[in-house]
Amino acid sequence: MTAFETAALAKPLKDSGHRFDADRRWAAALELGFGSRDGATRLLQARHSGPLRVQRAFYPEGRGGACHVYMLHPPGGLVSGDELSISIGVGTDAHALLTTPAANKLYRADSHGVAWSQRTQLRVAQRGVLEWLPQETIAFDGSRGEQETLIELDEGARCLGWEVLALGRPASRLPYVSGRIDQRFRLFRAGRPLWLERQPLDPEHPRFTGRWGQGGASVQATLWAVGLTDEAVAVEALREAITASQRWAVTVRHGVLLLRYLGHERNEAWAICRQAWECLRPLLIGVPAHPPRIWFT
Repeated sequence: MTAFETAALAKPLKDSGHRFDADRRWAAALELGFGSRDGATRLLQARHSGPLRVQRAFYPEGRGGACHVYMLHPPGGLVSGDELSISIGVGTDAHALLTTPAANKLYRADSHGVAWSQRTQLRVAQRGVLEWLPQETIAFDGSRGEQETLIELDEGARCLGWEVLALGRPASRLPYVSGRIDQRFRLFRAGRPLWLERQPLDPEHPRFTGRWGQGGASVQATLWAVGLTDEAVAVEALREAITASQRWAVTVRHGVLLLRYLGHERNEAWAICRQAWECLRPLLIGVPAHPPRIWFT
């Protein structure tokens, strides 16, 4: 048994999922490390505890291309007391692409109102490349929790990722009218903060429906890209490529390209993010987009 697994099992009972009161906790963790060996990116470290893991690495772009990895969470979603921790490290000259096999679900809080939490840490070394492309997240009415994404890049590192969030299930006439989700994004390059954002999603707060905030939108997406050689060219390329919808915008601040979507269509948000990725990938890393096979199953 590794030290990582021993530490996870050594938590006191009050922090485990064996309780069903306000102190219930059920933790899962995944730690992946990628490195470059003999001209190819290898998955050098894979540690996990709880129901969060990967099966194997794929190389659909050839031996010298990106290492594709699918992150698996068999429960398929988060309930009260769940604590997911994901840590991804990409070494110098390595290139990793990570995605998920299906949408993540954030279920309604229990009778105690216990929150869930999901924390993601992405670290990329000099000349490393990380593509963080999870499928969308669906928040059920009454869901309560925190999502935190921390991105730490060395000088010369490149990163492209997204987060797509759908609030409620309008097609089933179950909108998101109660609960609260706190989203936090922090991006640092060489220790300098470039993008710090906190967004509370609370249907009872005026910003949820205000035109200065969420504007009543039930679907939102954020895509980021860092390391582009010419950001102005990238912005123009996006504006020329994505013409089917007007519910998105793009800007560049402190070397971080940010694309935002606000609307009501999950499929539209996903399609815009995919289009943006297909447009930006050649500009960021010099190779065409190669969609993961799991997206077509």
